[in-house]
Amino acid sequence: MIQFQLCNPTDIRFGQGQIAALADLVPADACVLLLYGGGSIKTNGVYDQVVAALGRRRRVEFGGVEPNPVYETLQKASAFARENVVNFVLGVGGGSVIDAAKFLSAMIASDSDDPWDAFVKGYGQAPAVPNGAVLTLPATGSESNPVSVISHHGRELKIPFANQAVRPAFAIMDPATMLSLSRRQLENGVVDALTHVLEQYLTMPVNTPVQYGFSETLLEVLIEWGPVLVETRSMEACENVMWAANQALNGLVGAGVPQDWSTHMIGHAITALYGIDHARTLTMVMPSLLRHRLDAKQAMLARYGRRVWRIEGDDDRAVAEAAIAKTEAFMVRMGCPVRISEMIEDFNADGLVDHLVRAEQTALGEGQDIGAGEVREILALAA
Repeated sequence: MIQFQLCNPTDIRFGQGQIAALADLVPADACVLLLYGGGSIKTNGVYDQVVAALGRRRRVEFGGVEPNPVYETLQKASAFARENVVNFVLGVGGGSVIDAAKFLSAMIASDSDDPWDAFVKGYGQAPAVPNGAVLTLPATGSESNPVSVISHHGRELKIPFANQAVRPAFAIMDPATMLSLSRRQLENGVVDALTHVLEQYLTMPVNTPVQYGFSETLLEVLIEWGPVLVETRSMEACENVMWAANQALNGLVGAGVPQDWSTHMIGHAITALYGIDHARTLTMVMPSLLRHRLDAKQAMLARYGRRVWRIEGDDDRAVAEAAIAKTEAFMVRMGCPVRISEMIEDFNADGLVDHLVRAEQTALGEGQDIGAGEVREILALAA
């Protein structure tokens, strides 16, 4: 087992009606920046619940956070927050809004209009004002982890930033907020959470039976309840998917294990260059990446096939190949593309590799052995 440090102080309030807990969770003397996306929270009742719970606290609002949060937008939000002496950021929305709220909490504390270069070099030590999350779209686990993925349009980059200081003080998770989401949003959330688990699980075997057991349970829940969610929107399905998505990326299943994340880095580049939904860039890449890395990942793929998909047989390679096929079929069932050509007509592999080079992401995978050449081979398989 790899040495690890695990500390997750986020106060989670889960269940219907928990938005009212904001009255106790946000400091009474806070000046709150209410951050949200396209405004759906004002039509589905979430905004009214948040405002009622905040009561007489001083509040300013900033809307318009993009589905892949844009640095230039957050520059405007940061300047607005400092002008209004904001000392608490409340992100209300899905993973993109919560990513933005966390990154913004560090931007505000930096007292700089353009801290990008400083953050690239030292974001992990940057101070931050407190922030909290009201989750409305489960997918990223952002509500209780320290990571933000931010797009810089001017530089055509999309890269992750991590800083324990920006981990949300609390996360309110009311499954009822999912009922107004579109089918596409629900599909994206399920496959995003699924790939988060797989990026931490399908690497190389180590002595972590507890983490593997957790991962396998999360995968089984997402595979069972994901289709139920998009077809029925039952409260049971909302609860199970929301909680599984949180557990997929709160640090628990990745503790002490090698982690991959190459699918995500390639997917981020596709989103930066083509503007495609994050989750769908992952499904476009992951099956082909797993096939390309079959030799290195065979042991865990075979375990995954037997434990999660209940594939029988003594031939590890055959079971591993069948597990990849099952995963690909599930992604298709969730309405997501599994080939780049399904979403992009004139795909430029050179441009994508250039993005990875500029983002200093040229040694990917659990073994850091996926370079530009290997990325090109994976993209050719995924074409």
